Amino acid sequence: MGHCVSKGGRGGEAFRYNPNENHNNQNHYHPKSRDLPPTDYNNYASKPPPAAAGDSAGGYAIPPQSPLRTPKKPGFLAPPSPKPARRADTILGKAYEDVKLHYTIGKELGRGQFGVTYLCIENSTGKQYACKSISKRKLVTKNDKEDMKREIQIMQHLSGQPNIVEFKGAYEDKQTVHLVMELCAGGELFDRIIAKGHYSEKEAAGICRSIVNVVHICHFMGVMHRDLKPENFLLSSKDNNTALLKATDFGLSVFIEEGKVYRDIVGSAYYVAPEVLRRRYGKETDVWSAGVILYILLSGVPPFWAGKMMSSLYNEKGIFDAILQGDIDFESHPWPVISSGAKDLVQKMLTQDPKRRITAAQVLDHPWLKEGGEASDKPIDSAVLSRMKQFRAMNKLKKLALKVIAENLSKEEIQGLKSMFANIDTDNSGTITYEELKSGLARLGSKLTEVEVKQLMEAADVDGNGTIDYIEFITATMHRHRLERDEHLFKAFQYFDKDSSGYVSGAENYLTLCL
Repeated sequence: MGHCVSKGGRGGEAFRYNPNENHNNQNHYHPKSRDLPPTDYNNYASKPPPAAAGDSAGGYAIPPQSPLRTPKKPGFLAPPSPKPARRADTILGKAYEDVKLHYTIGKELGRGQFGVTYLCIENSTGKQYACKSISKRKLVTKNDKEDMKREIQIMQHLSGQPNIVEFKGAYEDKQTVHLVMELCAGGELFDRIIAKGHYSEKEAAGICRSIVNVVHICHFMGVMHRDLKPENFLLSSKDNNTALLKATDFGLSVFIEEGKVYRDIVGSAYYVAPEVLRRRYGKETDVWSAGVILYILLSGVPPFWAGKMMSSLYNEKGIFDAILQGDIDFESHPWPVISSGAKDLVQKMLTQDPKRRITAAQVLDHPWLKEGGEASDKPIDSAVLSRMKQFRAMNKLKKLALKVIAENLSKEEIQGLKSMFANIDTDNSGTITYEELKSGLARLGSKLTEVEVKQLMEAADVDGNGTIDYIEFITATMHRHRLERDEHLFKAFQYFDKDSSGYVSGAENYLTLCL
């Protein structure tokens, strides 16, 4: 959908894991990994100048680099008129304000785990924007509310910069926080590439230039993004010649504190840097994530896989192990026909040691990437687009596979889980709310903190509706090794193999994912 809020999921959902429950950077209202492994990864072994002017290669226009904004000096203004006293229970720190006084809320554009995005029209101008509405019931802890405020502060701080979504304003009422921002009608990056049907190294370089330009601006302005992935970039319009690529989601971003070593594990499985998994990182992690995106643009798949077929769909631990091992495939198709300049840049961006990794400014100056550089306009093999399309659908396929497996477990395999679900579901509604989960775990003698219960709730709530249904509960509580048994994988395979041919075709995948 064309709106400036990442829907999350399809390329791997963002997660946060923090062993220190009171860490100031915790972020609980944003999506987490569904299968974040319990493995302890501790045991694994001056600011740049503004970037050069951009270009419009490949149909993804990049505006000339404008000077970075500096705060205006305060003038001698008349004293402000008295403001309404803010309510003690507000999240934004200001009085409640009805967003509908300023905007007419229209059709729903998309729905994520923590908010619904609507088309909205500014009453005074008639201009269209996107409004992301987040229920305050999702903002349970003090950290949740602080994270919400920080995201707004960062979007306000970066607004007006090239390739970053324009933030319009934030409103709060008794039930909801509303974020109004630029409407990006062009949809997601990979959807546009796939729909176009062909593109070249030159176009891939133009796309990567836009993405790294965002990284460069963020770092220059003191922000670390921490969750760069294709889903977090949307196109400003449907016009291939004028559409700007815009970064849209800053929910896991933080203001950089010089000298601080960051330790909380955040990001999305395929794009997370090795130093993040080792819990010792800084802003260099953003360059790694951008390098993973470039690898996908050139080959159609991420550089680190946990294996093949159905068993890899929920094996995020395997993905993390592959990232830490750091073996990158430059031998398989299409890499033998990819230019040496492109491979050189990918290798430098995916350098394991963050101290030796290329910076965002250096990426923008690389001979293959910069405007008028070495990138060829020869079309990339169409097989790359096919692989990219399959990768885009994989995360949704993962959720469906787990659901199919959970629905086909025998009575013996779920013995005890059914009664546990009934005991927690005190109002017999067929779903478990956060409060029911918290009180149910307490009755069972659980020592989990409120933060940890919230993390558990969000990890189990696959469809993001704020409650856990029976199948989600079974999927979350069943031991993973039991779900990975061959007979369960075969059940899932049979579900997707609609014509019983022994193969799962692209058409069958498409049909299944549309159901």
